[in-house]
Amino acid sequence: MMASSTSGVSAPPSVRGLARARLDGRVVLVRIAQGQATVLATESGHPAADVLREALGTGAWRADGDAGGATVPVGDLELLAPVANPSKILCVGLNYLDHADESGVQAPAKPLLFAKFPNALRADGAVVEVPKDISGELDYEGELAVVIGRRASHVGRDEALDHVLGYVAANDLSARDAQFSDGQWLRGKSADGFCPVGPVVVPAEDVADPQALRIVTRLNDQVVQDGSTAEMIFSVAEIISYASHYMTLEPGDLILTGTPPGVGFARKPPLLVQNGDVVTVTVEGIGSVANRVLVV
Repeated sequence: MMASSTSGVSAPPSVRGLARARLDGRVVLVRIAQGQATVLATESGHPAADVLREALGTGAWRADGDAGGATVPVGDLELLAPVANPSKILCVGLNYLDHADESGVQAPAKPLLFAKFPNALRADGAVVEVPKDISGELDYEGELAVVIGRRASHVGRDEALDHVLGYVAANDLSARDAQFSDGQWLRGKSADGFCPVGPVVVPAEDVADPQALRIVTRLNDQVVQDGSTAEMIFSVAEIISYASHYMTLEPGDLILTGTPPGVGFARKPPLLVQNGDVVTVTVEGIGSVANRVLVV
């Protein structure tokens, strides 16, 4: 069942990694493994609280548990978006050659960066409410997303992955009518709910090679994208290094690394997301993020 808010659904037993979750009315950071969740930290009460960013600052995410050592079945958790208030959500456009080709544009010579905002974040299972006036050409973009774990400024490609906390699956939802008519991508890419991520942060040490992961996107039951991060024009390390030369990457920041070919607007005829549709993005070894769209 899809949730009706920004939060998601109960965690399935197969989930593993770091997660923000609601437990007994509290927002907590947990480490999930083998069907059990160990509480690492509890979110502070200030308005911009983000328990993952707080734990990255204190090192609590590395601990075995909080003072109470609480361990609960994962079914008792309500998963939230892994990060609540990142200082930045960076995205990379046209980072797969075949996607650039289907879009009718030349592949970029350097990473094409744009941004989303925290209001766009949604958890696995949350319903995405789309304003009616930008719902006519709604598109999916399945992606691998990076969660920064350590501050990165002017880092080289060889050291870039040392700054990664882990990885999540992401959907760069895009209102093509707004994106193309506005002349820039802000409204069409960063509306409320346009960045579902999840289900949890799989630690970097558990991902042998971020450039060898299959990405599959489904629109309802139809496979619409089936690609691999091996096909990226710019690797995860290259993206981090490039971005860090212009803006300091902070712990908890998200980077969406681009989408493989198969997007809806480029198909003939177009295949776009309609009211009530469910989009599911699955990244090999990371997990799936699935969200129903509701036009309001």
